[in-house]
Amino acid sequence: MLESVYVSYVEDAVTFWGQAISRIHDISELSDKLDRTCPTMNPVFATPDPDKIYGGMFTADKCWYRCKLQKMLNDDQGLKFLNQLIADKKVSVQQKVTNKDGTITGQVWHENIDVGEEVANKGFAEKCKHVSSPEVKKDPSVCALKTPSPWASRKLEKPPMREPKTLPVLNQNTINHKESNTWMEVNCRNGFTGARVRSPDVNFGNTKQDSRLLEEIKLLKNERDSLIGKSSRLESQINKLQIDLQKEKEVSEETIHDLEGNLQSAVGNKLKSLASKIEILRSVSSSREESLNVFRAATHRRENANVHSEDDLLQAVIVVTEDKLVSPSSLSNLDETWAKYNLAQETIKYCSDVTKLSLLINGRDNVQQELLSAVDCFILEVDELPLDARATDLEALLLALESVYGAPCDRKETDAVFDDFHKWKQAKMEQFTCVRNDTDNSLGTLSSWFCSIKEFFDLSLETSLESSEVVGNIDETLDQIESHVSKELDVSLVEHDKADRQIIIHAYNRVVQCIHEELHLISLLASKYSTSTEFKKSIVEWIHRSPNINQLMSVKKTIKGLKSQLRWKLVERSSMEDSEESNETILAELKEEIRMLRNTIFSEIFREQEEYRTLSSLVQKWFPELPLIHPEAGILNYMNSGGLLSGSVERDLFDAEPMKELSSKRPLVRAEIENRMVLLKGYSVGVDTEENVVERAAKYKQVWSSLKDDSGLMELICLFFCKADPLVYLIVPFYPEESLGAVQAKNTLTSHETLKVMSGVAHGLQILHAAGIIVGALHENNVFAVNREKGIIGDFDFTRDANQRSSITMVGFPHVTAPELKLGHTATESSDMYAYGCLLLWLSLGDAKITRKQDGTPDLSQLTLDPKVKSLLSGLLCCGDRLRAEEVKAHEYFQEASILCSTTSDELGENTPADFA
Repeated sequence: MLESVYVSYVEDAVTFWGQAISRIHDISELSDKLDRTCPTMNPVFATPDPDKIYGGMFTADKCWYRCKLQKMLNDDQGLKFLNQLIADKKVSVQQKVTNKDGTITGQVWHENIDVGEEVANKGFAEKCKHVSSPEVKKDPSVCALKTPSPWASRKLEKPPMREPKTLPVLNQNTINHKESNTWMEVNCRNGFTGARVRSPDVNFGNTKQDSRLLEEIKLLKNERDSLIGKSSRLESQINKLQIDLQKEKEVSEETIHDLEGNLQSAVGNKLKSLASKIEILRSVSSSREESLNVFRAATHRRENANVHSEDDLLQAVIVVTEDKLVSPSSLSNLDETWAKYNLAQETIKYCSDVTKLSLLINGRDNVQQELLSAVDCFILEVDELPLDARATDLEALLLALESVYGAPCDRKETDAVFDDFHKWKQAKMEQFTCVRNDTDNSLGTLSSWFCSIKEFFDLSLETSLESSEVVGNIDETLDQIESHVSKELDVSLVEHDKADRQIIIHAYNRVVQCIHEELHLISLLASKYSTSTEFKKSIVEWIHRSPNINQLMSVKKTIKGLKSQLRWKLVERSSMEDSEESNETILAELKEEIRMLRNTIFSEIFREQEEYRTLSSLVQKWFPELPLIHPEAGILNYMNSGGLLSGSVERDLFDAEPMKELSSKRPLVRAEIENRMVLLKGYSVGVDTEENVVERAAKYKQVWSSLKDDSGLMELICLFFCKADPLVYLIVPFYPEESLGAVQAKNTLTSHETLKVMSGVAHGLQILHAAGIIVGALHENNVFAVNREKGIIGDFDFTRDANQRSSITMVGFPHVTAPELKLGHTATESSDMYAYGCLLLWLSLGDAKITRKQDGTPDLSQLTLDPKVKSLLSGLLCCGDRLRAEEVKAHEYFQEASILCSTTSDELGENTPADFA
């Protein structure tokens, strides 16, 4: 049976007393009762009678075990060992058999330690053999009745004294009766504890004396332990000091050894150190010469600034002050005369009284002669100035300075900073000159000494010098030379302090400002020079005559006659086609004549456009009176439409083919002009909307003209009004089946093609938005993928403004209307970018179903997209601040667009119709 026992007292090397853990509460309760009843009584160490009552108290029954381990060999040392091992600890006891002499054979463990095995291994006891006997009794209670009292043989003798231990308070429900599985043999007997009773044999005086002795012994023991601790600490400190002393001794010996070695090579070390510094000083001197070049590369400048490091800045100050380019004296007179001339032109341009026009023209002509004279003087003066060379030098100087001193700050400086810089530079140079002279003098002394030494040690020469005179105080000389060289190096390589840097920065900022001012002056002179030479070249032709519109009117007359012939030919062809006796050969010849006649008419229309361009240029530059003198020519109409409007083009001139599949809302026909296919798009207009249409179309045309095929926009070729119906026609290039809707329906774009196409569309939006033009309705039908590579924005309805265009509901996907437009807000650049994002999402996913969030924007979180595409779309398909067109172009998604977009304007030439303008 496995039982947990609390070891209360160790008697000798093989004997200990312990009480069962299961009875710990009974013993604790009994002890409390004894203490309360007789708190001053000592225990009885005789053999108590279990059936008697002493002092009214009962003895403890069956609560204590006296366990004897193996045969004892060494009592004193064994007692101490066993006491340290299990005293006041819990052990596990498993009883095996009960012998006839009352002993119990069992196994004892403490945690994972075999107690008997440990005692035997230490040599304090011998293992006992397992004993079995026919008289063995299996019942522990029977053993307890026959077991003598623990101190029966000692009578009234007291057991050895030890400090009392407090019994642990345990929860009986948590006691583990099987804590170990491995056991050895021990001898155990049941016993009794001494009852706490009154006894006449007890000596109270001895008990108190023993208590005091125990207290004194305890104090002495504590003092001894304290002294032992102090002794250990002192011993540790002594050991550490001895180690430190040994280290210091080794360092001292090593230092003495190094000093002895240095003494043997003192002169050599001094010369070696001096030579090393001289070598550095020589390299600094070399870089000093390089730094004098103002236009040197930044890599030639050393990181540690030397005394000549600001020589380039000093030279730059000289360049921008002493060599500064001065404005020519004729410039002021030229500007005044130009102002008078422009005022005269403006007065003519807005003159509404034709009777005063001739007087204004005469006054303008007089100013024109004056201007021509001022231009001649200005041109002669500027021809003497080296504008190009000076600009090149200044730009090179600016680049060199920025590479050395970095970007300048925006602080405005005055020329006074140059005076501060000159004073600072002069002081630095004087300091350096003084130091350098000291260095040169001391090095000269050393050179003379070496010459004397060489002469003295040359045995082939006779010398009158003695050894003491030759050697002299060479150590002092070397120390002095090294001091001078070190001082020069300090001056040469020292970093500037804060005050020095401020002086340099202010001077540098002012130099940069002077350079920019002079470059601006050069640019201004070059621009005025170009304008002046153009004026002189152009005005010479018209100085004694005025332009006329005779050539334009002649072309108009020719066109009118050709159109009359065309109408007769068309009537003749219609009659022949309706006739039952028509001749096919004659009909074919007639059709060819009509075709040739149409081409001739369009050729003359092109000539008319050229004449209009020439006259428009003359009006804008020199003769604003032309539209007022010749209103019949319609020059102002041409100019106000940006060259789009043509009065000679008519609907009947075209052999048009209806294109109902492209548009069911308005007339849309396809026609051919000189073997080029174009579309004629008709829009209904009224008297109050004609002017708005022309104005919007002209603005669009002007934006396209700035970059033309590189604008990302579709060209507007021509605009004309129908004489019979309230319609306005736009002529645009025809891109068959190349709108995004048609391309995706036929053969969807690849990811690379989508990248290139949408890059072009983003560029087109950037151009339009920069000019203040809002598309309002960007969708798959007015965005084109030309050759599946070049994306352009097609024409849109100029009869409506951006808000009116955005109100048109698109059917089907992509749903490109921005959420704010649905709430009635006006169309903006941001709403165009939302539509752009919808198109990109559509091209990326096709017709896949897309869920929308509560605010109406697509939910991108659940979509499988390229991370770059998703990042771009997140900035477009939102309700907050959206990406602008230029930010879209700069997005990482389009970084490779420049490589992939290899299409040029030449490759698209065959698909571009002839330019009417």
